Amino acid sequence: MTTLDELGPRICILGPSNSGKSTLAEAIAGKRDLPAIHLDQLFHTPHTDWIPRPAQEFVHLHDAAIAQEQWVMDGNYSRTLPQRLARATGLILLDTPTTTSLWRYLRRTWFEQDRPGALAGGRDTVKWKMLHHIAVVTPPNRRRLLALYERTDLPKRCLLTTSALHHFYLAERLGGDA
Repeated sequence: MTTLDELGPRICILGPSNSGKSTLAEAIAGKRDLPAIHLDQLFHTPHTDWIPRPAQEFVHLHDAAIAQEQWVMDGNYSRTLPQRLARATGLILLDTPTTTSLWRYLRRTWFEQDRPGALAGGRDTVKWKMLHHIAVVTPPNRRRLLALYERTDLPKRCLLTTSALHHFYLAERLGGDA
């Protein structure tokens, strides 16, 4: 199994919404002294209710972030994935059951005021569009991400269950929990 150290200084974390990408990015950043970059924060305008930035602005912010020598970056954003993977030294793929993702989404909107990856000045609220995204749009994306994972030649780690993610935290001494 690939260890955290073998993933190198530029790690991509991919996976469906609410699978634990941002939390894992923060844990890795803390242990490895890497900047954590949350693509949701680059894609959305701060101090809004998750309003996307203009596309070119997001691409500019993304490309500036991946140009750094070190990072752990969470988020999918397929438009910018090819250049991100070209710069990455390692890849982690997360997955959780849809029911777990839905519960995590509700938990973060109802109870978590200060969570990793939150939008500056924003407040998470339950949105039907997001519930639909998790329950309907995400399942085919899970298969696409797994196929991409299988094709990549980067050092990689696949954590397809909540239990596997928990064991990764323990094995790598990341503190906290998934």
